[in-house]
Amino acid sequence: MFHVKQSPLHILLINPWITDFAAYNLWARPLGLLRIGSFLRRRGIRISLIDCLDFYSTKRKYGVGKFFKTKIPKPYPLRTIPRNYGRYGITEEMLGERLSAIERPDLIGIASGMTYWYPGLLETIKVLRSFYKDTPIVLGGIYATLCYDHAVQFSGADFVIQGNGEIEFLKIVSKFSELSDLSGINAQTLGSELQTMYPPYPCYDLYPQLDSVSMLTSKGCPFRCSYCASRLIDGGFFRRDPQDVIKEIEYWTNRYAVKNIAFYDDALLVEPYAHLVPILKGLSSKGIHCNFHAPNGLHIRVIDQEIADLLFRSQFKTIRLGFETSNEKEQTGTGGKVTNQEFQSAVRNLRKAGYSPGDIGVYLLVGMPGQKATEVEESIAYTRETGARPILVEYSPVPGTPLFEKATSLSQFDIRNEPLFHNNSILPCQWERLTLADYRRLKEETSKGI
Repeated sequence: MFHVKQSPLHILLINPWITDFAAYNLWARPLGLLRIGSFLRRRGIRISLIDCLDFYSTKRKYGVGKFFKTKIPKPYPLRTIPRNYGRYGITEEMLGERLSAIERPDLIGIASGMTYWYPGLLETIKVLRSFYKDTPIVLGGIYATLCYDHAVQFSGADFVIQGNGEIEFLKIVSKFSELSDLSGINAQTLGSELQTMYPPYPCYDLYPQLDSVSMLTSKGCPFRCSYCASRLIDGGFFRRDPQDVIKEIEYWTNRYAVKNIAFYDDALLVEPYAHLVPILKGLSSKGIHCNFHAPNGLHIRVIDQEIADLLFRSQFKTIRLGFETSNEKEQTGTGGKVTNQEFQSAVRNLRKAGYSPGDIGVYLLVGMPGQKATEVEESIAYTRETGARPILVEYSPVPGTPLFEKATSLSQFDIRNEPLFHNNSILPCQWERLTLADYRRLKEETSKGI
C-alpha cells in the first residue's frame, strides 16, 4: 500500500547499467528521463538523477568513448558464447556511494534500454531495493515496452509502463502527491506539453560535467522498416518547431559552452526544407557554431547537393547513412526507403561538398533472417566503390516488428521467450547461410582502409 505525500515529492531518476559483450557511447543520454525531470521540476517536485552509464574508461574526439567495463559472469543462457561479458558504467561501490549521498526518494523512475540488457536493469533494481525497500519503483523504456510481460514478471518494479512512458509516468506521479501541480492534466494535454516543453530543456544540469548533449528535433518515424520498432516505441511522428530547436541549441552552446550536439532523431532529414534546413540556416544567421553528429543515420533519398553543402558548412562531423543493403530485392522487402541510384547520388553530393570517403559512414545490416554472406560482401564492396565507408550493424530481433516472426522461425535460439537471445553480438539468426565465422571475416573486411 503506497501513501500520498503531503509535502513536496522527491523523485529519483535512474539510468541503469548496461550488461553486454560490448558497449560504446555515441553521445547517448536518457532523454526520456531528462524530459520528465524538467517537466516535474517546474511543478515543484524535487528531482535527483543517477546515470549509471556516466563513467568512461576512455574518451575520444568529439566526446565519444568507451564505457568503463567490469567483467562479470555470463548469464546462463549465454554461457556457450565465447566472449567476455561485462557490466558497463559506474562500479557497484560508486552506485552505493551516490545513493547514500542523496535524500531518501519518495518514488523512483528507472529507464530501460535494449531488451537484452535487462540483467543490468535487474541488478540496478536489486541495489535500489537494498537501500529503499518500500519505495515504489516505476519502470519504462524500450525493454519495458517490447517485453512487457517479461518485465512485469522479472524486473521487480512496482509499475511497468508500456508505450509512451513519459505520459504514463506522470499519471503515476500524480497519484503520490497532493501538492504537485499535476491535477487536471489528462493524457492529451500531457502529450502536447511534453512535445513542446522547450523551455525548460532536458535537465542536463544534473550532470556533474557537460561536454555534449543529445537532443531530438522530432520523435518517431514516418517509415515502416520491417526490422525497426520506432512506431511501437514512439507511436506517431511529430516534429518540433524549427525556432524551438534553434533556441535550445543556442541555450546549450551559450550557457554551457557545449561543443558537440548529437541528433537522435529517427528521421532527421525527412522533408528537410521544412525542418532541418531552416534550423541550420537559423543557427548560422545567429553565429552559433558547434559540431553536429547524426549517429542514428540520415535519410539518403533527400541528400541533394544543396543539403550536402549545408551539412558540411554547418559542421556535421558524424555522417551516417542508413543504407542497410545494396540488394535491390531486400531494399524493397525491408521498407523501400532508398535505391542504389539514390545512394550513389547522395554519396557523390557529400563528396563534392567536401566529405572524404572515411567521413561518410554507411550502415549495412548483417545477420538478417535468411541473409547470405555473399549479400553482405556485395554491399561492402558496393559501398566502397561508391566512395564511402561501410559499417556493419548486427541485426537484433525486435518483438512486434514484421521481421520478428521470420527471425523466430529461423533462429537456433528461443528469441520469443528469452530477451537475452535478441543480442546482436551473438548473431541470433545465424545459420548455414551466415555464420559467426562469416561475420568475423566480414568485420575484418570493413576494417580495411578505403
